[in-house]
Amino acid sequence: MFGGTVPTKQQILAPESLLKKRKTHEKQRQDRLAALIEKKKNHKAKRETVFKRAEKYVAEYRQAEREQIRLRRLAKSTGDFYVEPEAKLAFVIRIKGINKIAPKPRKILQLLRLLQINNGTFIKITRATSQMLQLVEPYVTYGSPNLKSVRELVYKRGYAKINGQRIPIDNNQMIEQHLGKYGIICIEDLIHELVTVGPNFKQVNNFLWPFKLSNPTGSFRNRKFKHFIQGGDLGNREDFINKLIRQMN
Repeated sequence: MFGGTVPTKQQILAPESLLKKRKTHEKQRQDRLAALIEKKKNHKAKRETVFKRAEKYVAEYRQAEREQIRLRRLAKSTGDFYVEPEAKLAFVIRIKGINKIAPKPRKILQLLRLLQINNGTFIKITRATSQMLQLVEPYVTYGSPNLKSVRELVYKRGYAKINGQRIPIDNNQMIEQHLGKYGIICIEDLIHELVTVGPNFKQVNNFLWPFKLSNPTGSFRNRKFKHFIQGGDLGNREDFINKLIRQMN
């Protein structure tokens, strides 16, 4: 055996490459930890923002509803008729196929993204869209959806159109990633933009894949060859669209 003392662990010198590797790993661990803490902090702040926005929207919807009730009562008390404000939003559902369809209505249905039976989309009511709806009335039914209908459609049947793919909307991060530049970061922002027909309605509507609905209870049968006001299903049904949405959602 050789003479001398055995060196301790503190006296054993590690290779410089190993020390650098340990230092790099430690720095990466600290960076990951800092990033995780920052992510949790941002997530908490974002949740608070989303919650406050949802509260603000609820208050806004209730205020608008109370204002409508007040105006109706005021008109009744003075013996006048209250004229409901013109609808800004329509929900259109295709209920007939492509048999014997003229080229112009076919093109309009493509523009409205109503490519299949029971497909539905939101439309901003303008002079141009009103004329388009008149031309395709023999193939669709439409009306003015209320807040409940819009919310149920988005939550139950809402899918996003991302890179040509139909992706379920299952988190707010997806919405913020594609609509955040318009100030829309959560699903309640998206619903609010649709209901109020806001300045970014077009971007939000294009983000949504056309809604694929089920056949209504009892089906349309032969009623889809008559206009709604004649006891059928075609054309404008105004507020009665909400009942149909619940039957098909």
